[in-house]
Amino acid sequence: MDYYVIGQRIRARRKALGLSQEQLAERINISLTHMSHIETGNTKLSLPVLVALADALRTGTDALIYGQEAPGGTQAKLSALLRDCSEANAALLLKILQSVKESLER
Repeated sequence: MDYYVIGQRIRARRKALGLSQEQLAERINISLTHMSHIETGNTKLSLPVLVALADALRTGTDALIYGQEAPGGTQAKLSALLRDCSEANAALLLKILQSVKESLER
């Protein structure tokens, strides 16, 4: 397992969400130093910290470990849900999801 690569995925996701290391560390209740060591691959992740990071970064653990969601992960479930919709219902769901996403980012 390449902890440096995992750390870089965590860093990229954190930055994509506009969070500082300090903010993310506070959200998962670890020290800023520990957060820094995780992102640089200088420490191994415990399972509870990995799960907490994935939750705080609104992603799955597979995305952090492997760089993609596992088959049957959130992305796959959303795709399957949309495949069974009419075009009109898919458009409505898209508008709803966009509104929810905007609310979450505030």
